[in-house]
Amino acid sequence: MANWPALVVVLLLPQATCFYLPGVAPTEYLDGSRVDLKVNKLTSVKTQLPYRYYTLPYCPPKEIHVTPENLGEILMGDSIENSLYDVRMKVNVSCALLCDRALEEEEKAVFQRMIDHEYQVNWLVDNLPAAMKYQKTSSGAVSYTNGFPVGLKIDRSYFVHNHIQIGLYYHTNAEEFEGSRVVGFEVFPLSIQQQKNSDGTLQCGDMDDPVPHFDLMKEQSITYSYDVVWIPSPIRWASRWDNYLKMHEGQIHWFSIINSLMIVLFLSGMVAMILLRTLHRDIAKYNDMDADDSAEETGWKLVHGDVFRKPPHSKALAVSVGSGGMLLLFTFAGILAGYTSARFYKMWKGEDWKKTTLLTAFLYPGTVFCIFFVLDLFIWGTQSSGAVPFTTMFALLVLWFGISVPLVFLGAFFGYKKAPVSLPVRTNQIPRQVPAQPWYITGTFSCLVGGVLPFAGVFTELFFIMSSIWQHQFYYLFGFLMLVLLILVVTCAEISITLAYFQLTNEDYNWWWRSFFTSASSALYVFAYSCLYYFTRMQIGHYVGALLYFGYMFVISYTFALITGAIGFSATFMFVRTIYGSIKID
Repeated sequence: MANWPALVVVLLLPQATCFYLPGVAPTEYLDGSRVDLKVNKLTSVKTQLPYRYYTLPYCPPKEIHVTPENLGEILMGDSIENSLYDVRMKVNVSCALLCDRALEEEEKAVFQRMIDHEYQVNWLVDNLPAAMKYQKTSSGAVSYTNGFPVGLKIDRSYFVHNHIQIGLYYHTNAEEFEGSRVVGFEVFPLSIQQQKNSDGTLQCGDMDDPVPHFDLMKEQSITYSYDVVWIPSPIRWASRWDNYLKMHEGQIHWFSIINSLMIVLFLSGMVAMILLRTLHRDIAKYNDMDADDSAEETGWKLVHGDVFRKPPHSKALAVSVGSGGMLLLFTFAGILAGYTSARFYKMWKGEDWKKTTLLTAFLYPGTVFCIFFVLDLFIWGTQSSGAVPFTTMFALLVLWFGISVPLVFLGAFFGYKKAPVSLPVRTNQIPRQVPAQPWYITGTFSCLVGGVLPFAGVFTELFFIMSSIWQHQFYYLFGFLMLVLLILVVTCAEISITLAYFQLTNEDYNWWWRSFFTSASSALYVFAYSCLYYFTRMQIGHYVGALLYFGYMFVISYTFALITGAIGFSATFMFVRTIYGSIKID
């Protein structure tokens, strides 16, 4: 993995395509026709640094052809290349020779490093990744892992997987299409000693023997061989990903999500019910007080003349809310960011609109790009295929300056052209003194408490997303991901509104920034959880891998803070505007 903010990688994951997509059509193969087996990058959860397949002394073709890659594949470090494997539809092969080659000491050292770091080999057939099947002896449950290991290390001896058993599943339906479609791709690697017969063919021996035999340090040459077995399958092409998505602990995933959903819905309902009852009583009480001129104003009505006072550092707040809105609804991109920041900044009677628009266009993208660029330099130093070429870097800059920045200015233009947002009460000329607040209402404590509920709603899903990104596992529950996003929006809005209401009730009108940080503080818990995940789940032994992990998790946390902060701020603004518009002010 390794070279673009993990949030973007999650959005680009191709592993969950279980249906027909525009421009993606099944390929039919006639009997005996060639089925290309392509090789992809070598990956490791211990280093997070991918390398080209032919970095290892395998069997490269005379001419290596790199498959044209889209932007997402380049950013993920993919390097899809052709291979010498001769695979033909419905043609079974046993102990076929791929190549013989001598092993230099330097090449042995590369194999050793790769085996020490538990690198996985990734292949593709008809856009299906090679997967190893595992079966639990206790329950019989079947699961799949992406790719297969380069080799094994046993008692300080290194064994290379030099023979691969390839199992390909095909589906035929003469009524719908001609030929056969590939619907499954399984591999089983072996470390064996082959022998050549007098006629030049190979003899692979007993391949049912699980004990590895090709000891890297004792050999001066290596022979690569393979088997191909074609297996008919009733699985249709549109459902061929279903087997791959049999994840470990699948039931735990479902039960954990449902449990989180019930807890969050219960807490949200309880908070909303208390808030609505209390608020309804306050509004009725304040409106009754207007009929009695002798009654003294108390609570949140008392600060009506200061509640919409311009906050300190209003420019930064406008930029943060605009950036968060852009990330939440990324299809609207820069237009929404520029428009949102312009509307709020104009409401606060700000005059430096050009600087505000520039900050909106450059603050978040610039921060992410700088982190990405610095990390990419470290990846270049390791000669990893995960390093993004400078041509791609230039293309990203063109997309940024040529599309995103003009859209921000376009959105800001429309935002400044519109009339300012109408406020239900006037702001006093002289700020009201804020009384001393109890410790549990102070900004730091209330913000830290406020971030717990949004994090509680997403931490289960966060675990599986991080496992998909950093452990190279399949992720497919995008329906649940959308549900978790809705839970996140509701909880951010409710907790920010609730704590802002308590703050106003205590006659503290400085709610602007606090409403943003109340829900944005959940990002602190996300980053803290990522640190816990690193020390309990990850086994990264390379300092560049650690830099990549914490660099990208910082970007995720920063993005999460802007999104949740924008949600909490916007919901609180609408709430405050509504309640002060519902009472009578002289």
